Amino acid sequence: MEDTKDKLWNKNYLKVMLCNFLLFFAFYLLTPLLPIYLDSEFKADKDLIGIVLSGYIVATLLIRPFSGFFVDTFDRKTVLMICFFCFFLCFSGYLGASTLLMFFIVRTMHGIPFGATTVANSTAAIDVLPSSRRNEGIGYYGLSNNLAMAVAPSIGIYIYQLTDNFKLLFWLSLALAFLGFLFSTTVKLPKREKVEGKPKLSLDHFFLGRAWLLAVNIFFFGACWGVMSNYVALYGKQELNITDGTGIFFMILSAGLFVSRLFGAKSLRKGLLTHNALIGVLISLVGYCLFAFVVTPWSFYLSALLIGLGNGQMYPAFLNMFIKVARHDQRGTANSSILISWDLGMGVGILLGGIIAEHIGFIQAFHATAIMQGAGALLFIFFTRYFFERRKLNEN
Repeated sequence: MEDTKDKLWNKNYLKVMLCNFLLFFAFYLLTPLLPIYLDSEFKADKDLIGIVLSGYIVATLLIRPFSGFFVDTFDRKTVLMICFFCFFLCFSGYLGASTLLMFFIVRTMHGIPFGATTVANSTAAIDVLPSSRRNEGIGYYGLSNNLAMAVAPSIGIYIYQLTDNFKLLFWLSLALAFLGFLFSTTVKLPKREKVEGKPKLSLDHFFLGRAWLLAVNIFFFGACWGVMSNYVALYGKQELNITDGTGIFFMILSAGLFVSRLFGAKSLRKGLLTHNALIGVLISLVGYCLFAFVVTPWSFYLSALLIGLGNGQMYPAFLNMFIKVARHDQRGTANSSILISWDLGMGVGILLGGIIAEHIGFIQAFHATAIMQGAGALLFIFFTRYFFERRKLNEN
């Protein structure tokens, strides 16, 4: 029988998972529809859409380093509740944005509480996990946001197709974010021990320098995800004449993420981090290549499954690697560092994807995506996995 102190599915762990799911569900309910909204409501062209949508990434990137510092310095529950409440409030701005400039400002400002809340909540998850189950628990925790990121867009698209009403989706996201905030107020976090001799201020308070090559590597994969997740709806419509299949694409992606997280958790528990990451990186590479170079409906949907399987295997392994090269008092910084790298990649991907699609074409934009995934895979195979083995610490 499982020892109570080693119990994985404890009450507070389930609460932070639910908070994380609601956080990402509320945010990604709108993600694939915003290009369509900006096109229909404000007549914005593709490269302008890319600029508007990448604004929140810039804000998220600016707040991430400070988020890790705040989470590691102040009471984590208080930081979590404040950030979640601000995240909820920002959804009301979409309802009042009557011009493209106003929408850009709201979307950009929304990146601040989104970035801070993701760091605070994932650090809380690490705190409530028993050390003996942490690798495994982090893998399962990612199910909540990966599942939300995959399922929410398909539900958002389905609701839009039924109602043709963007305001309804904005209200729904607002309500879900408020529910997430309410759950965050009920989480109980363990008391943290004070670290003696810890420097008052250093670069490692804001970014985990020991993990710099891991950060470069995850940047490539974030860029690929940014292009795929933001332009798949327009790509399917313009290149394949698929007007109602984007929801199915994200549902298949979700299934791949879910399955790979479940099967990958066992090897994570055994500490096979680089093994999991390598498998995930290679499966994702096949998926992106299929998506980019075989332009047919069957390859469109099969690539969703492979990208989901790959990312579900790769990302939790990378997160564990970031945590393994950090001290236990740097968990917030480790979380913010991987998210900084992922979001920077997403921002660059969204911006470059929009520019390439506007001036050359969507197929060429996804060709570039497959090349970036390939570059990231080569970097991991020949350099990053050895870098991690040299720098990992024995601390839990």
